[in-house]
Amino acid sequence: MYPNWILQRAYLTPLRKALAYKNQSWTFQELNELSIKRARQLVGIGIQQGDRIAIMGPSKPELVMMMYACMHLQCEMVMLNRRLSPEELAYQLEDSEAVTVLIADEDIEKLPPETAHYLFSSIENGGEGELTIEKEWPLDQTTTIMYTSGTTGFPKGVRQTVGNHQASATASVLNIGLQPQDVWLCAVPLFHISGFSILVRSLLYGNQVYLYDQFDAEAISQNIIDGEVTHMSVVAVTLERILHTLEQRNMKASPHFKLMLAGGGPVPVDYLARAHSLNLAVAQTYGMTETSSQTATLASEDAMQKIGSAGKPLFFNQIKIADPNDKGEGEICIRGPHVTPGYIGRFAHKNATIDGWLHTGDIGCLDEDGYLYVIDRRADLIISGGENIYPAEIENVLLTHPAVKEAGVCGVDDEQWGQVPIAFLVLNEPVSVEQLQAFCLQKLAKYKMPKEIIFTDSLPRNGADKLLRRKLLQ
Repeated sequence: MYPNWILQRAYLTPLRKALAYKNQSWTFQELNELSIKRARQLVGIGIQQGDRIAIMGPSKPELVMMMYACMHLQCEMVMLNRRLSPEELAYQLEDSEAVTVLIADEDIEKLPPETAHYLFSSIENGGEGELTIEKEWPLDQTTTIMYTSGTTGFPKGVRQTVGNHQASATASVLNIGLQPQDVWLCAVPLFHISGFSILVRSLLYGNQVYLYDQFDAEAISQNIIDGEVTHMSVVAVTLERILHTLEQRNMKASPHFKLMLAGGGPVPVDYLARAHSLNLAVAQTYGMTETSSQTATLASEDAMQKIGSAGKPLFFNQIKIADPNDKGEGEICIRGPHVTPGYIGRFAHKNATIDGWLHTGDIGCLDEDGYLYVIDRRADLIISGGENIYPAEIENVLLTHPAVKEAGVCGVDDEQWGQVPIAFLVLNEPVSVEQLQAFCLQKLAKYKMPKEIIFTDSLPRNGADKLLRRKLLQ
């Protein structure tokens, strides 16, 4: 058993700033009191301790309060990606068997029709029920469930426990250090593991979170110049926007700014050199939803000596390369207390690990010094602006159109987003690109939309008729 993070932090540093958003701020004591009130209001609408609840909203303080309220109730939070289509959300809601959806008022139009839900506003204005808040949480208690696309095209609901999140946060702080005045700027979505892990670190470390509900290069760059924040999580596309803004303004990062954690795919060497010249320390990381954020991180002082590396595993974590070839390249496998215990719904029967090791499907190698190099983020995975896109998911949608006989999707390089998906189709009957795009828009999030659709007579396949996506571009 471990302490309820919210209660414990409010007890230890009640008057320390916990959260800032625009011109507002809250202490840890205020966050605790507000989240307890919200938890009682959830009881008032019938939510019970331990219920599985879906939650959706923009990254604003209201969402933080609602998440902390659910944590007080020891609910399992299904974190809904507000960028998904209603059809994609419907799959996750059915698969997760969440008892209801707690949703921000501004997002109600995103929900599938006739979905059981409660608006944030109705909860905030509602009555309170009786509640006894547990002061301790078991390590194996599921805190969050986040859906990640699978190679089958069906997203998997990944469980993350108290122990997973706690191990991840502890390993991170042993790597980057800690000062009471540290402030983590959060401009990544709180429904992602990268965003939620910032909240966890805040509760465990006692550091302030400076929250943005959307990425604002100008405002964020000013925070970095002024030294108002010390840490930030980015992906390559957001890092480049900050670099561009600083360069345009002929400004550098404040000496008070300490570190950018860059995940979601490799960071171009050019970005690292530009960041270095702007006094901006960047640490590349490697992790996934199944590992509650970071598994390996490259120290900023090693960035130019180990270009392209994701660094070494953090303190409690282990990495090995399974079935390496003569170049030492093979599947990246991970072991540690941050690894998910498993999945829910359709994939509840699937073991997350084999003999204690998570087989990532990613290909990589370790150099003679133990630094990890990720060669391919899974054979078919497309990473676009930090978002993972699986071709099979897009193919499955395209194949439901009556005009489409065969579909193959792969990623192509894109200066802004890193990669974007394109589709190759064999048709049953004539159809226009515009009609197919309109069809996809009803079923896919915008970032998963094929940026180009190409008609062809046949798709490359092997002897067993398996689609060879790597040969599509050829």
